[in-house]
Amino acid sequence: MKRIKKIVKVLALLLVLLVVIILLFYRQEAYRLYKVVTFFEPENISENFREVASIFPIRQVPKSTRTHSFPYAKKALMLPESFNHNDSIVHTQSYLDYTVTDALLVIHQDSIIYENYSNGFQPTDTHISFSMSKSVISALIGIAIEEGHIKGIENTVTEYLPEFAGTGYDGVRIKDVLQMSSGVRFNEDYSDFYSDINIMGRYFAIGKPMRKFAKTLVREREPGTYNHYVSIDTQVLGMILTEATGMSISEYMHKKLWEPIGAESDAFWIIDNEGMEFAVGGLNCTAKDYAKIGQLFLDSGRWNGKQVVPVAWVKASVTPDAPHVMPGLRPNARSKDGYGYQWWIPLGADDEFNAQGIYTQFIYVDPDKDMVIVKLSSNHHFKTDTTGYFHDHEIALYRTISDQLGPLNETETSLLAN
Repeated sequence: MKRIKKIVKVLALLLVLLVVIILLFYRQEAYRLYKVVTFFEPENISENFREVASIFPIRQVPKSTRTHSFPYAKKALMLPESFNHNDSIVHTQSYLDYTVTDALLVIHQDSIIYENYSNGFQPTDTHISFSMSKSVISALIGIAIEEGHIKGIENTVTEYLPEFAGTGYDGVRIKDVLQMSSGVRFNEDYSDFYSDINIMGRYFAIGKPMRKFAKTLVREREPGTYNHYVSIDTQVLGMILTEATGMSISEYMHKKLWEPIGAESDAFWIIDNEGMEFAVGGLNCTAKDYAKIGQLFLDSGRWNGKQVVPVAWVKASVTPDAPHVMPGLRPNARSKDGYGYQWWIPLGADDEFNAQGIYTQFIYVDPDKDMVIVKLSSNHHFKTDTTGYFHDHEIALYRTISDQLGPLNETETSLLAN
């Protein structure tokens, strides 16, 4: 009996020693995995969204050498006390508090008319964008095509990434990937612990390359026939971009986007252990620099008289061009909103479009009103939303703000068109 107890004691000590060794060699990966699993806990979520650089490896995108600051309008906007949604009156401040709004910024006619920060955020703090990153990747793809690095959207993924032959992306057009119609099988349910999107997050957290994960996906439908939001599609676009330009996403973004639009602050991308940016949703920057992205697209890709993103690309990015990406309830899509090249077109839109990220991040653009709204949030209620509650309320709020501004006069409309 004494011998058995001694063996058990030795085995227990060996187990403890093994755990210690694992923690010593993989402590960073273990810490990152822990932070990812607890990233959205209500008590820490705002801080985590602000302190991403202390959790993940990153690559910086330096601010512009010729920074641009939006001026403040002479007359500030008063937010509406309430807004209507489905015949229900919603109290604006209560809704902003409930969605844990970290920053809200309204730009009208190139000037700030409303600005507010909460939950410890300051104007100079970066905030993770999540899927708003996708719209930035799309802009960079458009620039790369204009410069000849990428032949065109009719070319296929495997022409640039031959290693993807035999995967779900084999022979898929770049256009279909841009329009979230790649046809690959992917479960984007954030409330399901075992969904592809959550497995992908944990995969990334322990340092595994996104390239390897993307290769595991298989085809479910004929590409270009069904609008199914698949986050990893954007990672594939990011890989095409780096292969075609010979630059990292961060380098290309700094040279072709961040420098020209006068970004006021350094941005950064989360990167995996191979140094590849998390194109799916890893961009972090300030509210004002997110607003510049919206303003750039509002102005048809021009900034201070210089064409940064091709006009035709901007138009195509926010103009659905096939039945499966048109706004409205339809059998060939999972969303009622329309979709362009990594930009959303809300149901009932006149000319509005927006970039969206989980946990209620928005860049909302209304060209008719010459208005851009940026909302950055730490909405820990997001995972419980299975009906589109937050999305629908956000659009209703933005449209109410837009209605307060009134129509542009003829001179203003002419200037915006030109």
